[in-house]
Parts: sequence; structure tokens; C-alpha cells
Amino acid sequence: MALTGRTALLAAIGTLPVGILEPSWTGVLAVNTPLALAMMCDYALAAPVKTLRFTRSGDTSVRLGDTADVHLTLTNPSRRPLRAQLRDAWPPSSWIAGTETAASRHRVTVPAGERRRITTRLRPTRRGDRQAERITIRSYGPLGLISRQGSHTAPWTVRVLPPFHSRKHLPSKLARLRELDGRTSVLTRGEGTEFDSLRDYVPGDDTRSIDWRATARQSTVAVRTWRPERDRHILIVLDTGRTSAGRVGDTPRLDASMDAALLLAALASRAGDRVDLLAYDRRIRALVQGRAAGDVLPSLVNALASLEPELVETDSRGLTATVLHTAPRESLIVLLTSLDAAPIEEGLLPVLPQLTKRHTVLVASVADPQIERMALARGTTDAVYEAAAAAQAQTERRRTAEQLIRHGATVVDAPPENLAPALADAYLALKAAGRL
Repeated sequence: MALTGRTALLAAIGTLPVGILEPSWTGVLAVNTPLALAMMCDYALAAPVKTLRFTRSGDTSVRLGDTADVHLTLTNPSRRPLRAQLRDAWPPSSWIAGTETAASRHRVTVPAGERRRITTRLRPTRRGDRQAERITIRSYGPLGLISRQGSHTAPWTVRVLPPFHSRKHLPSKLARLRELDGRTSVLTRGEGTEFDSLRDYVPGDDTRSIDWRATARQSTVAVRTWRPERDRHILIVLDTGRTSAGRVGDTPRLDASMDAALLLAALASRAGDRVDLLAYDRRIRALVQGRAAGDVLPSLVNALASLEPELVETDSRGLTATVLHTAPRESLIVLLTSLDAAPIEEGLLPVLPQLTKRHTVLVASVADPQIERMALARGTTDAVYEAAAAAQAQTERRRTAEQLIRHGATVVDAPPENLAPALADAYLALKAAGRL
């Protein structure tokens, strides 16, 4: 039960003249007794809350930054009409800050024995599963003096998926892939290591591609065409240790790595390669294996939705052992991690030869553009000190990358907005060079 502002206002209006003209208990009772009787009648006429029934429907998944509509069907089985204010509670991160009150509260009128559908629009600000909490409802009588209040539960989960901003780069990367694969209408053919077909010689073709045996059997010069090898195994490894929790701008490093992983997975699956995913710190956090080309991207997006950084140091030996077990044959290992000197020198470098001995290793890392801006700053004493610190950080980062390269790895180091296309370009370069 809850009193309304109207009740307080009527009590104040009635008590004020009594206090001025007849300040006594008799006057107070003369005013408040009718008000109390009106409140009791209003309470009795309000529709009961406990008998209400709720069911949900609507969206079960949404990309981060988009909106999801969750429908709540309210059934009033009582004989009295329902005049109510309803709050559909969800976790705070289900809306942009400051919009929760307007989005979660609804006024509803349901005649006796009927039902109404209410829509709550969510706009999540974080990845992961958002679960509906309590439904709090206040049922008012016809006078609006007092209300019945109660709570119900109607379970529902909305999974917030990674936004995949880098998908805008996919058409250009696929065009480059088709060029490598020799399916475009240009004169130059894509290089590769897998024989594709024979065709007539065109001026400008590499003479080393001429097939002399086929030429001897026909009246025209025949050249071989090649395409990048297909059905290669690619294992994308996400380091979910403490370094992945660092924020670059407004984005955690892990989220930028996820975006790059999704673009690479989409591109590689279109290229005919098999793509698996491993997320690891001290244990396996996510593992996607053996998916068909059409199911790779949805499976990866679903697995990454609830993945969060762990504030622990990554076990590089355990990660290496898990990678070797997951990818027993020659594969492309794409490790998305940090290029911080200490974790690399003490953790990854000692075990990297175990990976490069059997696999092609590509290490990708999120660079902080703020460090580059600091390195260019001048004009004040503080700016000069910041520039010196940024230059030292850049030098250490380059030295770490050079150590990885000397151990046989390919390194991609780019800011968040450029990491995904840079990683895709590195993959295409490896494919064009016949290293996959």
C-alpha cells in the first residue's frame, strides 16, 4: 500500500482552515475522517496486484549500440479495471545513463478480464547477458488516493553481442581476396601456391607461368594460373589476462581485439579456410571449434558476447600448451595480446619457439594513439616531459616487436580503429606469399 501526492494535498488543504478557524482535535477529525473513508473505498476498488499475470516476448539478442524491444504482456484476471504505474526493472547498463527512468516506467490501463502489451526499449552500453529483474506495479483506485503495490518476476535474457564495427572493411578485403584468388577481370592474376587452371597467354603475363607441355599440345601459348591455398586452419587466440582490461580511449583492449578477430574470421571463412577461436588467461574462457563456414561468425559473436578481461597474469606456458593441443597440425596462430615489454619478455618469448617451430605465428596488439600524440607535444615543461616518456614507451614497444620478429613471428601493431583492417591485410599478405 502506498499513499499518493493527491492524498497528502487534500489532507493539507483540509487541515489548514481547521488550524486557522477551529484548532482542535474535533476539527482535525472532521476533515480527516471523510478522507480516510475515501481512501478505504479507493483501496477496495483498486484492482488486486497479486493476481496479475505477466509474460514476455521480443528480442533475445542485440548488437552493442543498437536497441532491443522486449514486450511485456499484462493480463488482468480480476473483475475490477486496472489503473497502474509499472516499472520494468533491468540492470543499469541496459540503458544510456540518464534515460532509465523514462524507458522503464509505464502507465497502463487494463479493463477487467483483458490484457495489454507494454514495450520496454533497451539500449545496452555493455556486452554480455542482461536479465530482467523485478516488475513493480502500483494499482490505483478511481480516486487516485491510495494504491496497492506488489512485485512480480517474468524471466527474460537479452544477449548483447559485440558491435563488429570493422565489418565496414569487409567488402574491400573481399575484393582484395578475389584479386588474389584470380577471379577479377584484371590482366594480372593472383599469386598463390595451389594450381587453379590453364588459360591463353596475355601480354604482360609472367613468362615463368607458361606451361610448355600444354603449349606443345595446342596452337596457342598456355599459362598456369594459381590461387592461394584453401582449407587452411586458422586459430585466433585472445589473451584475456590483465593487460586486455586496459582502456585505449573509451574502449577496452579486449573489445578492440574482438573486433579485429571477427573481421579476420569473416574474411578467412570466405577464403575457404577453417577458423577456430580460443580465449585464454589461466584457463580456457571460450573455445569455438569445428564450425562450418556459414556458422563461424555467429558462433564467434555468441562466444565473445559474455567474455570479460580477468585481472590475472596470463599463463603463457599454459596458453602455448593449449594452442598446441587445439591446433596439432600446421596452422596460422593469430595471437591478440599486448606488446608490453614485461609480459612478452618474461612470458611469451621463452615459449614462442614451440609455436613457430610448427605453426605460422601472427601477433597483433592494440596501440594507444594517445602515446603518439604525447610524443609530438611541445611548448611547456610538462609537455616536454610527457613527450620524453611517450618516446621511451614507443622505443620499448618497437624493441619488443623486433624481438618477436627475430623469433619468427609476424607483428601487427595498430590503434583500435586500424587494428582490424591491418590484421586482415597481414593475413592477405601471408596468403599471397604462400605462407599459409
